[in-house]
Amino acid sequence: MASSLTSKPFLGASRTDGLSGLCSISSDLRNLSSPSVQFLIRPRTLRKLQVQAAGNTYGNFFRVTTFGESHGGGVGCVIDGCPPRMPLSEADLQGDLDRRRPGQSRITTPRKETDTCRILSGVHEGVTTGTPILVLVPNTDQRGRDYDEMSIAYRPSHADRTYDLKYGVRSVQGGGRSSARETIGRVAAGAVAKKILKAFSGTEVLAYVSQVHKVVLPEESVNHYTLALDQVESNIVRCPDAEYAEKMIAAIDAVRVKGESIGGVVTCIVRNCPPGLGSPVFDKLEAEFAKAVLSLPATKGFEFGSGFAGTFLTGSEHNDEFYLDEQGKIRTKTNRSGGTQGGISNGEIINMRIAFKPTATISKKQNTVTRDKHEIELIARGRHDPCVVPRAVPMVEATIALALVDQLMAHYAQCHMFPINPELQEPLRITEVEAAEEAALHS
Repeated sequence: MASSLTSKPFLGASRTDGLSGLCSISSDLRNLSSPSVQFLIRPRTLRKLQVQAAGNTYGNFFRVTTFGESHGGGVGCVIDGCPPRMPLSEADLQGDLDRRRPGQSRITTPRKETDTCRILSGVHEGVTTGTPILVLVPNTDQRGRDYDEMSIAYRPSHADRTYDLKYGVRSVQGGGRSSARETIGRVAAGAVAKKILKAFSGTEVLAYVSQVHKVVLPEESVNHYTLALDQVESNIVRCPDAEYAEKMIAAIDAVRVKGESIGGVVTCIVRNCPPGLGSPVFDKLEAEFAKAVLSLPATKGFEFGSGFAGTFLTGSEHNDEFYLDEQGKIRTKTNRSGGTQGGISNGEIINMRIAFKPTATISKKQNTVTRDKHEIELIARGRHDPCVVPRAVPMVEATIALALVDQLMAHYAQCHMFPINPELQEPLRITEVEAAEEAALHS
């Protein structure tokens, strides 16, 4: 989604309507007119063209606009559409911002930022007012001179060149808006979204690292019904399996000392998602997830449910058969669909995987081209993650939460204004007791 831009008349266009040729034609017609034949030419006002093109805003009902650049004065977001009267403080946001911040371990960028947030509007006496919430995080550890050489030389596989192609100008230091520092606004807004989801429907969003380079965590190693945040946060790579976490950390250490980088995969799950979220045909829930997470820096792939592995199965092998559980609810015996059917959530656990490429900025010598088209060799400076996936975990959670709360509001507005059909539909809310019983069944 984007903010609205009102364009000015195109360069060289006349203010009196349309093409300059038309103006010359009307002049000729007046010269040809006689007392018996009159041509009446009335000038019309040029209509302004509106274009949705800014690209810094996400959401329809829960709208988030992020702002700021890597080495500017600060970064943050504006949240519009947050329900009023919800308790909210800076502490509610700071936990996820701390998980995202740089300098938290040896396998992340050494840039030192506290990423302390301030809520400047939209909250009064500890509760939301329903008006826009402005969250600001000042930048405090900028080193703009690290980017002097990169101001004229394009970093391979970075956004330097494409930003120049699009805008004809760019913020050189730290990558500007293409920096992962932009995601601070998403993580702050995502913390608000997660609080809404948990309070309203008991919905939880959890992510973890399931692959670093060639170290792949077996799917059966993690129980998605009982997975807890403290398991994810038990080590610096954010893998809930201690054995594989050590292998992942070793893989990152091995490239870090060489000035190299590697990529990986983040797995994200959603528990207790209300059934019915998502809309056919263009706003399917997994399509909204894909758009949201693929807008994160360094993302290169998205799998939902069985993903590409499902292509090796037959229909009978892939189908999720229905059954009635002990409470008489319709459930599925398996979950290869990933928690949706037809792009609409079915109440099962939602699961997806997001692939992140190796960090583009590395300190190894590479061939490149300068802005004025000279071929050179570049050794990039600056402070960068040798692997982005440990810090990408809270970014993925936040982005999925933003998509979910927007879809929840859309579904509530359309389908729950009147009493539901109890024979076919289920309430949006789930009690803590029901959530605990569900976890106990699969523990």
